Amino acid sequence: MKDDLVEKLMGEVMAKMGATAPAAAPTCEAAPTPKAAPKKACNLTEFVGTAIGNTVGLVIANVDPLLHEQMKIDKKYRSIGIVGARTGAGPHIFAADEAVKATNSEVVLIELPRDTEGGAGHGSLILFGAEDVSDARRAVEVTLSELNRTFGDVYGNAAGHLEFQYTARASYALNKAFGAPLGQAFGITVGAPAAIGVLMADTAAKAATVEPVAYSSPGNGGTSFSNEVILCFTGDSGAVRQAIIAARDVGKQVLSALDGTELVSSTTPYI
Repeated sequence: MKDDLVEKLMGEVMAKMGATAPAAAPTCEAAPTPKAAPKKACNLTEFVGTAIGNTVGLVIANVDPLLHEQMKIDKKYRSIGIVGARTGAGPHIFAADEAVKATNSEVVLIELPRDTEGGAGHGSLILFGAEDVSDARRAVEVTLSELNRTFGDVYGNAAGHLEFQYTARASYALNKAFGAPLGQAFGITVGAPAAIGVLMADTAAKAATVEPVAYSSPGNGGTSFSNEVILCFTGDSGAVRQAIIAARDVGKQVLSALDGTELVSSTTPYI
């Protein structure tokens, strides 16, 4: 009898346990990925756009006469296009050269501030002068659109940076900035720290028959005292490219050894 009672009680307990569904285990759901803060729109009529290198493009339709005089710009250029950047100088000048070819504008100023956001090289400030504001704006637009290409052979890491630029036909921006012969193939090599730039300059000169146009080092007035060496050269198109490619190979090896990381292009190499 006692055994029957125990068995009955056990059966009731088991039945109750079966009837009560166990609580569902808590699930771990991934937190929603926070959306990147949208860029603030700039509705100023002077604003043209932005680009790689913390670059901004602006336009002033009618420069104030007092500022015109202080800037020493030809009075016929009542409109100016402005391109300024924290990082990059060669990419912007080569892009501006394409803008001059494509528009009825002239580069009236190129300055290389000591910047690179604390790195070894320059930022840039470029002014286009035009008689019509549409030409000034178009020059800025072309420059901004070219920067993804001209940043293609810019390489950098924590130790420094390398830059290589090439054009088959130099125009007025490159002539103004570097003394490039108009209409001829032109290239530059830039190495920072400056020691790498010296090695690359020598490599470029030995690799092909090119004619030096300018050599800039930290103390000779060509680099705003930045820690880099720049060689500018002209010659046959194939020779200029060959010199750049040889210098690029050497520079990448040395800069990679300094930081211990493999160097990659800022965008997509074009040389």
